[in-house]
Amino acid sequence: MNDELELYQSAAEEQMQNSVTHLDDVLQHIRAGKANPRILDPIKIDYYGSMSPLANCATITTPDARTIAITPWEKKLINEIERAIINSNIGLAPSNNGETIRLILPPLTEERRRDLCKQCKGELEEAKMSIRNARRDAIEEFKKLVKNGLSEDVEKDAEEEMQKTHDKYIARVEALYAAKEKEIMTV
Repeated sequence: MNDELELYQSAAEEQMQNSVTHLDDVLQHIRAGKANPRILDPIKIDYYGSMSPLANCATITTPDARTIAITPWEKKLINEIERAIINSNIGLAPSNNGETIRLILPPLTEERRRDLCKQCKGELEEAKMSIRNARRDAIEEFKKLVKNGLSEDVEKDAEEEMQKTHDKYIARVEALYAAKEKEIMTV
């Protein structure tokens, strides 16, 4: 019986950790006015007959806080990369000098910063909901185990432990959001 209890607890904690990881990944892709190569992650180009992530075909660097430089491993890819960037929805216009593509990030307006914070807040709420759902599902399983012979004291202890785990992961996602909000609002 205790093995099943631990199994449900670890499954819930894994789901909560996945929520934190997902939120971190989503927040990394939101442009905050500073150059971050991860905003290019969704872009794929045709590289020797298969669609490959841009990072697998070029070196991506940030020479300064508002510039992303992309140096293709092969010069013939420069037009393909430029076309992929234009067709993506990242909202940046590439300029190339024949060897390197540069993306200049425009400064964010105050209104755009607020919109980005709202978008991040929405992502935070989704992560919190996922964490709450993991806690709820685990507690429902604990209650089913009581019906199958688990002691109510053990079940209550497991619920308290699950609440502590829930609180820990909620604090993590809130910290991620706070850091991203600070990054966005810093001019």
